[in-house]
Formats: sequence, C-alpha cells, structure tokens
Amino acid sequence: MRKRIVIALGGNALGNSLPEQMIAVRETAKAIADLIEQGHEVIIAHGNGPQVGMIQKAMTELTRANPAKYIPCPLSVCVAMSQGYIGYDLQNGLREELMNRGIRKSVATVLTQVEVDPEDPAFAHPTKPIGSFMTKEEAERMMAERDYQVVEDSGRGYRRVVASPKPKAIVEIESVRDMVAAGLVVVACGGGGIPVFHTEGHHFKGAAAVIDKDFAASLMARELDADWLVILTAVEKVAVNFGKPDQRWLDHMTPEEALAYAAEGQFAPGSMLPKVQAGVEFATSKPGRQALITLLEKARDGIEGRTGTVISR
Repeated sequence: MRKRIVIALGGNALGNSLPEQMIAVRETAKAIADLIEQGHEVIIAHGNGPQVGMIQKAMTELTRANPAKYIPCPLSVCVAMSQGYIGYDLQNGLREELMNRGIRKSVATVLTQVEVDPEDPAFAHPTKPIGSFMTKEEAERMMAERDYQVVEDSGRGYRRVVASPKPKAIVEIESVRDMVAAGLVVVACGGGGIPVFHTEGHHFKGAAAVIDKDFAASLMARELDADWLVILTAVEKVAVNFGKPDQRWLDHMTPEEALAYAAEGQFAPGSMLPKVQAGVEFATSKPGRQALITLLEKARDGIEGRTGTVISR
C-alpha cells in the first residue's frame, strides 16, 4: 500500500568531508529510491552534525586569519550553508538513481527555517554533538583554547556540544506540503532546520543552536500527515542494556515501553535518546502512525516488517 514516509537521515551517514559525502550519497540514494520505486511518497530530513562543525571551524579560522576582512559566522548561517550543500548532493544523487531506474520524478531541496523558543532551557544546557570526533587530548585543547563544551559520544570519541532547542514550527511547511502534493521528492528541515525565533513584527532572527533532526523530522511528519517516520541510524535495531552481557535488541516498543526504558537511562542523550523520543512523539500523535528506527540499507525491510525497531500502539 502507498504510504507517506518522512525519513530522518543521520548526518554521520553522509561522511565527514565533501569527497566522503559524494560517495555516501550514492548508497543513500539507492535505499531511498527503493521506497519510491514501491510507490511510496518520500520526504527527507537529514542531520548535519559533522558538516556544520566543519563549516563553522573553517569560518572561524578564516576570521582569525584576517579579522579586518571577515566577521564571525553565526551558527544559524552555518546550518543554512550545510542545508545547501548537503541538499545539492542528495537531490542530484537521488535524481540520478531514479532516472537510472526509469523513474521520472523531480527532487528539490527547501531551505527550511524552524522556529524555536528563545527561553528554551536547552540554551543553558548544550547537548547536541557537532563536528568531527576528537581524542581526549584534542578535546581538552579545544576547551582551553576556544571555550568549547565537549562530551564523550557513545564510546566513539569526544565531540563539541551546542544548544539543541525543541522545534516549535516549520516556517516553510506550506511550501513543503505543496511540493509533496505536486509529486516531488522533497529534502527539507536539513540539519534540523535553520533555528530562528520571532523578534519584532514578522522578523525572524537566527539562534545559536542546532536543532535535532529527529525532532524536526517528527514535527514535519506530523504536519504532513505522514504514515511512517523512519529514523535511519548506525544500528539495525534499538537495544536495551547496550554494550553489556545482557544486551537485548528490540523489534517493537509501545510508546509507554519506550518512555519507561528512557526513564531508566537506557538510551544515550544526543544519540539514541532523541530518536526514541521523536518516534514516541510521532507514534502517539494520531492512531495508526508508526516510527521505525533502523539502518539506512534496511529501510525497505523495516517498512515491510522484516527488521528494525518499530514504535507504535
């Protein structure tokens, strides 16, 4: 049956550099094209953790090298830059894959702003990892030299963390809705969206933050009345007691079970926790909605019930 599916694609799945991203997008396009080939409507959100960190680092170094010529680049502008170049690669890679399969379907990227609350407590408690992984020594140096806030990220190394406020509204949602209705494959809410908040009148001002793409994708899926929210990550299924001798992979969770596991501290903040929370938000928003967490290459199998962790009633 034809389904409307919002995919949340992890930024780490897109590589840490431009050459890596161009290679990664080819595999990403195949997995997404599998769903489109089955007749599903697909809308794509994506993360930008490595990419936005790379952009801000480059802009900071440029400013320091020539402060008379360049000014510091706000984090919201770095998010906008990441939306542009990631969307560029995604839409071209997906268009090529679809045409290779004889599917003539337009793909477009929407530069997307997402409204946040300037009083969100997240601004006082940064949790969102961005940039590349660092050793402990590199992290300590960045903390001393640049006043970064740094955390250990799921046993993979150290990363800088920034504020990650919850999304309130998607500014360009009507444009996205119209494009989906016209039959386009849409890339939107890239990097969780450009974080903005209202100031005076109708003006939006950029916020120094990165919105978690899973929460932004969940909001977009609800606004578009999607059937599925598919969160693609580095593991095939969600686990409890992860990394321990009694580790257990989960095929299904009710929202209540998922929240109970989260309360036990089963899911790492900034990693699996927001994925589970976003899945619960979507699954509880309307009867029949389902969230799936799985590997990129397993997206089609997960929709067909063969793998992954499903959150549903």
